Amino acid sequence: MKVAQIVIGPAGCGKSTYASRMFEHLIDSKRCVCLVNLDPAAEEFICQPDIDIRELISLTDVMEDDEIKLGPNGGLIFCIEYLIKNIDWLFKKIDEFLCDYLIFDCPGQVELYTHMPSFRILLEHLKYNDFNVCAMYMIDSQFMVDPCKFIGGVVSALSAMVMFEVPHVNILTKIDLLDETMKSKLEDYLNFSSEDMLAELNQVIPPRYLRLNKELALLVMKCNE
Repeated sequence: MKVAQIVIGPAGCGKSTYASRMFEHLIDSKRCVCLVNLDPAAEEFICQPDIDIRELISLTDVMEDDEIKLGPNGGLIFCIEYLIKNIDWLFKKIDEFLCDYLIFDCPGQVELYTHMPSFRILLEHLKYNDFNVCAMYMIDSQFMVDPCKFIGGVVSALSAMVMFEVPHVNILTKIDLLDETMKSKLEDYLNFSSEDMLAELNQVIPPRYLRLNKELALLVMKCNE
C-alpha cells in the first residue's frame, strides 16, 4: 500500500520535527520511506530531505529576481504554484526512490491549505498515482489555551480539512511545554460544550460579536460530533 502524509499547519508549530521523527520511526520499522521538503524557504533540517523543492526553486531565487519582485509571502506562494506547474519534476524524483511511503514537510503559510488550490492539486496527483493520502495538521498547544485562539485554530484546521477532502488528523504539539494550569485548561477546551465556550468568548470579545461567537461555537461543536 502506498501512503503519503501531508504535514501542514502554521509556522513554528513543529511540522519539521514531526516529519523528521516520523521519518526516523519508519526507517527503524524497515519501511521504504522518502522525506520530501516542500518549503522553499527552509534553511536547516533535522533529517536531510530526499527530495527538496529548493532544487527546483527557492524563495531566495524568487525574491532576488528583478522581474518577479515579490516579498516573502508572495514569493512562497509563487514557489508552490511553480512546483504545481512543474509537477512532473516532483513525480520523476519520487519515482527515482521507488518508495511506497512519502512524508511531505510543508510550508507554514496557512492560506496555502485553507483557500488556495495548489496543495489540493498536489493531493489529486498523489491519489491519481495510487497513494493513500492523509493530512496531518499540527497545532501548537501553547496557543490553544485561550478561547479566541482555540476557536481560530480549530476553524483553520477545519478549513484545511474541507479544502483537501482527504483523511485528516489534528495533532497538538509541544504539550511538554505546558504547565499544569495550561494542561487543565486545554483539557477543558477539548471536552467543552458550546455553552461553556460561548460564555468564555463573550467575556473577552466585544458585545457586537455575540452572534458570531454563538455561530462559531456551534460550528466547532457540530464538527466535533
